[in-house]
Amino acid sequence: MLCVDDLLALELFRQLPRSRLEWMCDRAQAIDLVSGDYLVKEGDPPCEFYILVSGQMGITRKAEGMDMPIGQYQAPMFFGEIPVLTDEPMGVSFRALTDCRIYEISGDDFRELLHEYRGFERIVFQTLQERLRGLESFIRGREKMASLGTLSAGLAHELNNPSAAVVRALQNVIPAMIELQRMNYVYGQQQVEEAHTQQWLQVRDNGCEQVIKGQFDPITISDREEQLLEWLEDYGVEGAWKLAEPLAAGGIDVETLTELVERWRDDPTELRDMGIRWLALTFEVMGMITSGLRGAKRISELVQAMKSYSYMDQGVQQIVDVHEGLETTLQLFSHKLKQGIRIRRVYDRTLPKITAYGSELNQVWTNLLDNAIDAINGEGVIEIVTSWSDNRIHVQITDSGCGIPPEIQSRIFEPFFTTKPVGKGSGLGLEAIRRIVENRHEGVIVFESKPGKTTFTVCLPIAPKSSSGCAGLAHK
Repeated sequence: MLCVDDLLALELFRQLPRSRLEWMCDRAQAIDLVSGDYLVKEGDPPCEFYILVSGQMGITRKAEGMDMPIGQYQAPMFFGEIPVLTDEPMGVSFRALTDCRIYEISGDDFRELLHEYRGFERIVFQTLQERLRGLESFIRGREKMASLGTLSAGLAHELNNPSAAVVRALQNVIPAMIELQRMNYVYGQQQVEEAHTQQWLQVRDNGCEQVIKGQFDPITISDREEQLLEWLEDYGVEGAWKLAEPLAAGGIDVETLTELVERWRDDPTELRDMGIRWLALTFEVMGMITSGLRGAKRISELVQAMKSYSYMDQGVQQIVDVHEGLETTLQLFSHKLKQGIRIRRVYDRTLPKITAYGSELNQVWTNLLDNAIDAINGEGVIEIVTSWSDNRIHVQITDSGCGIPPEIQSRIFEPFFTTKPVGKGSGLGLEAIRRIVENRHEGVIVFESKPGKTTFTVCLPIAPKSSSGCAGLAHK
């Protein structure tokens, strides 16, 4: 049984008269846990108020399906006041790290004491404030890591194809170049007249230009490839199917080939079809190099996008191009936008640059766009509209998703409030956006939502200390 001496070990209960302490001891229910047992789990209905008189209790919160430790309580300690006061489901799990003895006080009894004794109330709320700060700090760190993980995964996905193209080009170009050198040597031994050589070189140069520019559409190339394949097979070239595709990409037609090989048609040596192979291999090498260059350029663009996103090599506050920040964020989300999501841009190209914390502002676009993508659930439209007037800019992000239910719209900016399943959302995404927009940038963020259309509007001052023009939005 809980005794008065157990309660007096905590300053909280020293604020109560002895009669109330004895009253608590009579009403307390004992709970014994062995190491590893859960007292309550995240997502459970609001629990009671607990007093840990012996043992050690661990506190965890789910993240990506795993229980992440965020703290622990060592006896003597009280806990459970947050869900009792907020009437919200448990935001964390409590698990015994050692054998524990705990006493449970009903939520009604706890609230009765809270209302009756000012000293008791003061210590409870001081403790609650400290715990909320610690939990918020932890979750904000997790939010930043989760955002970084999302962007890193997208970046890795986007880098995979261009990096693979570069690797393929480097692997295949070397043996192809060696073979081209051999062909050039063999041809050079034949002492062919200059005019005929120039004819081949001109066809090669024209074809390389076509490969680099990629001017022909797939249907045209496919039709030409069929014609070339038929001609090559009639000519008797071994592996004709391997040569038809690069020759078609270079714009070669059967008339050109017929003219070029006329002098070699009856030659019994490899010269009979070496020129054709030389052309095809040249175009293939040029295609490899072009593909590798495109891949390298794409890698460079992605690296630059990430650098721009984080505003590396710049001071804390910068002159920021909002359109550039939006486009950079979209580029890093491109792996999520390929399925069935369309981006509609309505940009005011006269939008001035603003003084802002660039990296933090990009976190706003990241969270809003990520939420919009989730709301659409794979297929729909995201519209981004920018405008400006009276020394402020507006950025509207609208999605065609299911909308935010009316009954929770008043709460979406509350810390720790989330509609996502346990372990999927911390409730700090929109709260963090509000804090960055309002506290860091003196701006305003508002939203309107109905089924099929949810719009978040961010209003930001063009320069610091000039956000008064945004105030009208707060009542919209």
